Amino acid sequence: MSTSSETEAGAGAGAGAGAGTEAGTATGTGTATGTGTATGPGTATGTGTATGPGTVTGTKTATRTRTPRGTRLTLRGAALGRPGATALTGVDADVSPGEILTVVGPSGCGKSTLLRTLAGLLPPLAGTAEQDGHPITGPGADRALVFQEDALLPWRTLRANVELPLAIQGLPRAERRDQAASWLDRVGLTPQARQLPHRVSGGQRQRAQLARALAGHPRAVLMDEPFGALDAQTRAGMQDLLVEVLRGTGATVVFVTHDVDEALFLGDRVALLGAGRLTAVRDVPRPRERAAHDDPARVALRRDVLTSLGT
Repeated sequence: MSTSSETEAGAGAGAGAGAGTEAGTATGTGTATGTGTATGPGTATGTGTATGPGTVTGTKTATRTRTPRGTRLTLRGAALGRPGATALTGVDADVSPGEILTVVGPSGCGKSTLLRTLAGLLPPLAGTAEQDGHPITGPGADRALVFQEDALLPWRTLRANVELPLAIQGLPRAERRDQAASWLDRVGLTPQARQLPHRVSGGQRQRAQLARALAGHPRAVLMDEPFGALDAQTRAGMQDLLVEVLRGTGATVVFVTHDVDEALFLGDRVALLGAGRLTAVRDVPRPRERAAHDDPARVALRRDVLTSLGT
């Protein structure tokens, strides 16, 4: 499990606590000189002194600690599926906070079933599904699910769709509109913000769905072949966009795909499913680097994955 902490002066987003003290006396007028130093991870201090006919002295210290954004997702001895229709058995998997795990396998092997179990939509038939060591008993706002079909509400504009998770969280209208506008800008949809979903392209709808999923600041994003219906050029652009917008969020991602090259580009690790089991989890060399496509280690892994999938 990973932990991150940071110290900030002033206000900032995130969970934590800040404390500050300030004291000083002043008389007369004069010129001011000041020095500041920062020491250690997470602590910043600064002092300033003005000299002249009078003296001004002040000290201010602020500390803020942010909880990790990502979450750990774990399956232990899990049988997944529906009663009478088991898709996967004996699944042991551990997804670290902030990791991107891609999942590949032939059609009907249980990829979507695994994802829906982690989302809390399907309880495991045996074993456990856990988030940070606690059983997953149902859907949660900190686990966002992104489907292959865009699943946008057709009667709401793109902006209103992106606002939806923020409205559910109870944010005031002005704040959620500002945040929705920011996310639409990040995915390049500001000009289409007032359009209904049927008035924009498939790629634009997927960008809006991505913005909606991330607007609620989830700790995990579960993606079920979200780019499968896109043409090759649009798909590559969406992959790059996903990498860009995830940067700095710290969210854990489980990304299901049938495309081996997509899995090896996006994933820190790739999980292989087949014959009703999780057959292997492999580290990916140089993830999220386009130039690594011809890296010998990547080429060898691609060959091994294709062999394991029987293709």
